Amino acid sequence: MRDLEAISPDGWMHDQAEMDRPGNKDIQLELFYSYGSNSPLYPSWQQYFRDNQSPMLIVWGKNDQIIPAAGTEPYKRDLKNLEFHLFDTGHFALEEDLAQIGSLMMAFLEKSVPQPVKAR
Repeated sequence: MRDLEAISPDGWMHDQAEMDRPGNKDIQLELFYSYGSNSPLYPSWQQYFRDNQSPMLIVWGKNDQIIPAAGTEPYKRDLKNLEFHLFDTGHFALEEDLAQIGSLMMAFLEKSVPQPVKAR
């Protein structure tokens, strides 16, 4: 984070309240333990992206220590219709750059999602 003060304690309190719900501890542990089953699936996911070339927006924090920016390399290699933005932030990019990221998302959706034809 460029500015630790940018992370509102309200966000943490909301997250903790959700984490404290009955049964959620077991769900989170199962999710954590299942991470190891993901990596063998990466080649098939990457092949899907190569075959389908779906439009994709990736916004990443270049200082993310939880999911490093190197994780974007397969997408950048495989997708020809990729819009990629690397922000000077960490894992909590939205807390620091919400307005800019929101604008990127809206612009991406406007050009990537077909709009319904309006009747006259």
